[in-house]
Amino acid sequence: MPDWREILEADGPAAWRAAYRLVGNRADADECFQDACVAAVEVARREDVRSWRALLVRLATARAVDRLRARVRQRAAVEAAEGWRQVEDPSPTPADVAFERELAGSLRDALGRIPARQAEAFCLHGLEGLGYRDVARRMGVSVGLAGVLIHRARGRLQALLRAYQTTPQPTPAARKEPS
Repeated sequence: MPDWREILEADGPAAWRAAYRLVGNRADADECFQDACVAAVEVARREDVRSWRALLVRLATARAVDRLRARVRQRAAVEAAEGWRQVEDPSPTPADVAFERELAGSLRDALGRIPARQAEAFCLHGLEGLGYRDVARRMGVSVGLAGVLIHRARGRLQALLRAYQTTPQPTPAARKEPS
């Protein structure tokens, strides 16, 4: 039986950080991490685990991508509701929001829109800083396939982020209905 306290102290922070980088807030990261730990217990019951860190990070990343996909679906449902454009947004648009924060939000959203394996490969390589071999080992695929997944993810993310940058955002005055 593995010593979970020791495993979580040693490898838990890396898994939590991976989830946090994707979802962007503590509450969602905590839930993703908790789900990943439960899934890790189930995996440990079925087979021997060679790298707890790899398993926890992979599971936390997968849970975070799932949460991003749910956000996208939820946003689409809200936007599809009748009359959503007529609801006035009383909050002002913050003029001093940093470009990096906007880009991070757009990247999180875009990651929720690409295939899960591509998102996972991109996160392991681009956010965790792993090389192609390490990505391949953690995902259980060949190095070539890992490279293909990362390449395709980059292309799709670039296209999605370009679309975010070219989509005009309405100003508070433009959102109001004419009198």
